[in-house]
Amino acid sequence: MTPQKVHAMKLDDESPDDTQQDGHGIVTRLFPGDAIPQSAMHLRMLEAVLFAAAEPLDENTIAERLPPDADVPALLEELSQVYAKRGVNLVRLAGRWAFRTAPDLAHVLQRNAVEQKRLSRAAMETLAIVAYHQPVTRAEIEEIRGVTINKGTLDILLELGWVKMRGRRRVPGRPVTYGTTDEFLLHFGLDKVSDLPGLDELRAAGVLEGRIPAGFGVPSPSDSLAMDEDPLDINDTGETFEPETPDPKGDDA
Repeated sequence: MTPQKVHAMKLDDESPDDTQQDGHGIVTRLFPGDAIPQSAMHLRMLEAVLFAAAEPLDENTIAERLPPDADVPALLEELSQVYAKRGVNLVRLAGRWAFRTAPDLAHVLQRNAVEQKRLSRAAMETLAIVAYHQPVTRAEIEEIRGVTINKGTLDILLELGWVKMRGRRRVPGRPVTYGTTDEFLLHFGLDKVSDLPGLDELRAAGVLEGRIPAGFGVPSPSDSLAMDEDPLDINDTGETFEPETPDPKGDDA
């Protein structure tokens, strides 16, 4: 019987031909004679970078941590497909990428979820108006809601980081316009404001029930400056609220 040749892993005395390295000194071999394709190594590096990140990363930040020849958009697409059917998915949120628990497994983690303080009805209505009607001014919010908005309502949303002052309307008085933030998108699992549910989705979810008036539609929000909107100056602190008497008509902020 002819003895078979056994390939043993070497530790300290590897010959130069046993390994392949890229410009970053990454060894692309697991076992002697078995080299990892460069594209697969880039995919593994991307997976490690995203897994270790404390917050979602944009493509430019990811590219800085990968070899120069790595095709980041293609790698992200491939990795998202790899994780599509797993318990953890790779998703894009507010233009950045992160691993998140698969939506259908949310019930498994309910015991570990941090209980958030519930917003008042006034704050929820105001947030919805800002989200769908942005850019929107305080006066426009009041017109849509039909009641005066108290200072505390917007303060809560601003402190949460879900709403921001965007700019100033080009009308007399130069009122401040409001819109949503990246934190809002991250919290609600959206990539951009245009991903907000439309009329059919809201109806299917049971949010809009009963007969809907003819001509009723869901506004299309925009996160870019409007034609009649100027950006805030770097030193602009926004509008000044005067002390108000609570509106008896129902703003319960």
